[in-house]
Amino acid sequence: MASDKVLSLNGLSKRFGSVVANNDVSLTLNKGEVLALLGENGAGKTTLMNMLFGHYLPDEGSVEVADESGALRALPLGHPQAAIAAGVGMVHQHFTLAENLNALDNIVMGSENLRALHRNRRAAAEKIQTIMTRSGLSAPLDVPVGRLSVGERQRVEILKALYRDVRILVLDEPTAVLTPQEADTLFENIGAMARDGLSVIFISHKLREVLAFSHRIAVLRHGANVGEIATADADERTIARMMVGADTERTERSAMEPGAPVLSLRDIRVPGRSERDTLEIPELDVCGNEIVGIAGVSGNGQAALAGVISGTVQPQSGTIEIGGKTLHDFSPTAMIGAGVGRIPEDRHHDGIVGSMSVAENMVIERLDDEEVQKNGLLRREAIVRNAERLTEAYDVRGPGVQAPARLLSGGNIQKLILARVFEQMPSLILANQPTRGLDMGAAAEVARRLLEARARGAGIILISEDLDEVLGLADRILVIHDGKLGTAPSRDRESIGLMMAGEMA
Repeated sequence: MASDKVLSLNGLSKRFGSVVANNDVSLTLNKGEVLALLGENGAGKTTLMNMLFGHYLPDEGSVEVADESGALRALPLGHPQAAIAAGVGMVHQHFTLAENLNALDNIVMGSENLRALHRNRRAAAEKIQTIMTRSGLSAPLDVPVGRLSVGERQRVEILKALYRDVRILVLDEPTAVLTPQEADTLFENIGAMARDGLSVIFISHKLREVLAFSHRIAVLRHGANVGEIATADADERTIARMMVGADTERTERSAMEPGAPVLSLRDIRVPGRSERDTLEIPELDVCGNEIVGIAGVSGNGQAALAGVISGTVQPQSGTIEIGGKTLHDFSPTAMIGAGVGRIPEDRHHDGIVGSMSVAENMVIERLDDEEVQKNGLLRREAIVRNAERLTEAYDVRGPGVQAPARLLSGGNIQKLILARVFEQMPSLILANQPTRGLDMGAAAEVARRLLEARARGAGIILISEDLDEVLGLADRILVIHDGKLGTAPSRDRESIGLMMAGEMA
C-alpha cells in the first residue's frame, strides 16, 4: 500500500442550530488505502463525508485533495462538482437515482458533454460492462430504475461512481443489500482497485467486513474523532469500546420451545413485475416464542411478503391466520388490530409521516387509545409526555419531540419506529431490516428487545439481508429466492449464501 497522501480533512466542524454534528475533525487518506469510518448513530460520519463531497458547507476547517501530480490542493467547499472534478465519488446510504430513467442513463448522467451533437451510448455501455466485470456487480442497464430491486439500485449507485474514474471513493453502507458472496466479491475487487491506486473510505456497521477488508479504522463519537487504529491491531471488542466508550453487552439467544402458531400463511400468491418477485408461499407458520429468519438478496419477494403481513399488499389468493383466527380484512388497520407490530423496510416512506412531530409519530398507530385521544380530540400533553419517555428509553436523538420527524437521522427514525412497536407488546412482530443503518450499540439493543419479545411469547418474522443478524437471532432460517421459500439445511454461511444466490436446497 502506498503511503502518499491523497486527502486531508483539516479541523472540520458543522453545526445544525444547537446540534454539533462534527467538532474539529481531522482525517487523512493515503493512496491505495481502504479506510473504515465507524461510529454510533449521530456520531457525524455521514455529515463529515457530505462536507468532503460538497453537499454541506463546513462552519470551520478545510479539505485538501491531491491533484494529478500528487500535490495537495485546497478543495472549494460546498461544491459537489468541484469534488467530482477532483476525483471524489460518493455512494450514499439512501439512493439518489432518477427512477423514471434506466440504469445506463442514471450512470452516465452528469458526465457527458452537453455540447455534443449525439450521445455515444454504445461506448458508455461498453465502459459500464467493463466496470461490472471488474467490480463483480451487475444491473440491467435498459430497465427503468424505478422497476429495479433495492439491491440492483445499490449496484447502480456504485457503478455510477466508478464510471467517473474516481480516485477517492466514499461508500456509505455499501453491502447492506448484497449476499455474503457478493459482498466479499465487491471488497475483493475494491481491494484490487486499491492496489492499483484507488483510495476508499467506507462507512459500515458490519465489523466482519471492516476487519476483513480495511487497512485502517477511524472512529467518531459525538462528532469528534476519538481514535484511529490499524486494522491488523483491532478486534471487535476494541472497536466497540472506541465507538461507545465502553464494552457492548451482547444478548445471547437461548433455546426455547416454540408455542402455538401466531401466524399461518396458506397458498399465498402475490403477482410481481416478473417471476423473480412473484411471491408463492404454500405454507408458512410462525409460532410464539420463536424468531423465524428470512434471508435473501433484496428484490426476491421480501417486499411482497412483508406487505402481506403488514396489510399493505393484498394477496391474489390464499389465507392468513393470526392467533388462530382467519382474517378477511387485509388492511393495515386490521393487521394492527389483530396484534401485528410492523417495522418496515423503508423507514422514511412507510415508517413515519415526516411532516408530523416525533411525538405524533410515536402514537400514530394508537389513535383509538384513550391515552391518546378523548372524544375525538388529541391529548397533546399526554402525547408529548409519552414521547419524552420513549425517546429517553430508546435513545432517540434529535431536535426534540415536537420537531418534525423528517429532521431525524435515518438511525433515529428507526429507533422511533422500534419504540412505537415494542411498547405495544404485539403478539406478532414483522421486523423488516430492523438494524439497517444502526450502529453496534443500537443494533445490540434491537436484538435484546426482539429476544425479550420472543421470551414473553411473541412470534417474530425477521427479514434481513444481514446474514450475521439472521444467524445470531433466528431459531429457524428460511431463504427466499425468486419469491419462493426454502429451509436452510444448516447455519453455515456459505451454504445459506449459495441459497440466496439461487442454489436452493
